[in-house]
Amino acid sequence: MQWGSVPVNARYPRSECLGLRGKGSAEVPQTEAVALDQAIARPAPQSTSAELLSSPSVSTILLFGIFALLLFYTLYFTSQIALPAIFAFLLSLVLQPAMRAFSVLRVPKVVAALLIIGVFLCVLLALGLMVSGPAADWLAKAPDSLTRLETKLLFLRRPIAEIQYASQELEKLARGPTAPSTAVVEGPGLSGMLFSGTRDMLTGLGTMVLLLFFLLVSGDLLLMRFVEVLPRLKDRKRVLAISQEIESSLSAYLGTISLMNAGVGIATGLVAYASGLSDPVLWGTLAFLLNFIPILGPFSGIVILFLVGLLSFDTIWQAVIPAGLYLAIHLLEGEMVTPMLLARRFVLNPVLVIASLVFWYWMWGVAGALLAVPLLAAAKIICDRIAPLMALGHFLGNGAKT
Repeated sequence: MQWGSVPVNARYPRSECLGLRGKGSAEVPQTEAVALDQAIARPAPQSTSAELLSSPSVSTILLFGIFALLLFYTLYFTSQIALPAIFAFLLSLVLQPAMRAFSVLRVPKVVAALLIIGVFLCVLLALGLMVSGPAADWLAKAPDSLTRLETKLLFLRRPIAEIQYASQELEKLARGPTAPSTAVVEGPGLSGMLFSGTRDMLTGLGTMVLLLFFLLVSGDLLLMRFVEVLPRLKDRKRVLAISQEIESSLSAYLGTISLMNAGVGIATGLVAYASGLSDPVLWGTLAFLLNFIPILGPFSGIVILFLVGLLSFDTIWQAVIPAGLYLAIHLLEGEMVTPMLLARRFVLNPVLVIASLVFWYWMWGVAGALLAVPLLAAAKIICDRIAPLMALGHFLGNGAKT
């Protein structure tokens, strides 16, 4: 796939339905063409610093910065609406190959979308039922597990105690003189928090499924209406070509990433089963989700598997085996599988990946951390397809030539 300018004289499958054929663009009168040639040939005057500061390009950049701040401000306070919409949009891109396969079989779009969403929900429900039981058991055993971990990690007890003592002293210095006692109003209990979280999750899931259905059924309608508004044939063809390339690239990227993370999850589950850990489905599912978060996700997986190994085995070397094998799986996936399947053009700048993780986690919590890298990759793909934004797309990448 070539990265750069998009040809505008190629044939497109939707040209007939958009009214692109049989219409020519308006011709420029000869006098205006001569005036344009003279204006192009005329040397540009020397601009002063004040003129440069007031130039349209600087104004455009400032307006774009203000728009970005307002956008992030809005997304922060509308997370209950924005998160389901973004998840639905990304899932629609991942499920586009399945929709195309059904269209080849001449299955109606409504039926195909219902079948795809039904299968997706069944898989999600089955996975949730398989994971919820073991996760609840581990949470119930958490107090006893902490005591056992403290016993096995006794050599770390003294440094941790010193750190805790130092932090308490700092808190005393920051708090100053002892304040008079005040009444403390207790917040909602654990059951209330769990009920509220479950209700919000179900509401968000229902919103996401509803938006996903309409995106799968009539996602092209918005693009078609937008292209029909453009006055010139050349602009219609260019917008259509760019949108098709962006959609196909995003679909390929998200689908490939999802398949690779699923492979990591399956391999981790097999490794956990072979190492003697209980509940291998739980650890495989956890590895699948954590692999969507680069660097921090695999590191968290290593720590979790090491702690689970300490709780499951008597010796340290046995506890290290599951975490070590998971690290080997991640290195194999990161150093060989990912470059081979995604190539260099999809490799992102690691500094911006960390910054994106921190920012979106601050915005939306765990859901934002899961969306951080897909959103950054989507921004790079879009910038690589639009000429004025290609420099930004190069900055978002790893610096390799695309």
